[in-house]
Amino acid sequence: MTTNQDAPATVVSVSRDSAHRFSKPVVDEVVLVAGWGIEGDAHAGTTVQHRSRVARDPSQPNLRQVHLLHAELFDEVAAAGYAVAPGQMGENVTTRGVDLLGLPTDTLLHLGDTACVRVTGLRNPCQQVNDFEPGLLRQVLGRADDGSVERKGGVMAVVVTGGAVHPGDPIRVEYPTGVREPLRPV
Repeated sequence: MTTNQDAPATVVSVSRDSAHRFSKPVVDEVVLVAGWGIEGDAHAGTTVQHRSRVARDPSQPNLRQVHLLHAELFDEVAAAGYAVAPGQMGENVTTRGVDLLGLPTDTLLHLGDTACVRVTGLRNPCQQVNDFEPGLLRQVLGRADDGSVERKGGVMAVVVTGGAVHPGDPIRVEYPTGVREPLRPV
């Protein structure tokens, strides 16, 4: 992913939905709650909330409290003929200026004045992407030049410190100390 290193990292948009739907409506503010997720969002909770994961084991910890997606992906898929706007891919926080997919596991993202999330892994794009827009899954899930699976559907995180997050808020990246582990699907 290409980012403009001179531009500050910012929140472009925020979204939430109290129901389990693929897309989330854009709102003026989301409130993050430590250890829980986004107030009023269907995916908030201490244990898994994604329906397929609940069916397998409802006691698993929720490593997917907040979904962050880079707006640069919208630019990329637009070049392939797809029009995607904030919230439509199910993300809670749309960012610009942060290479989300290149972050190591356990990176802290400080959003706005007080909120902080810890990146737990990659979102694994599924058939719902094609249900939203036929053919779009090929744009967000493919093969890298080395043959490895390439997932571009954003990252998942848990809330470390609560607070309100708004469009235009700055994002500060805090890398983990020690060995940096690459992101894996969660």
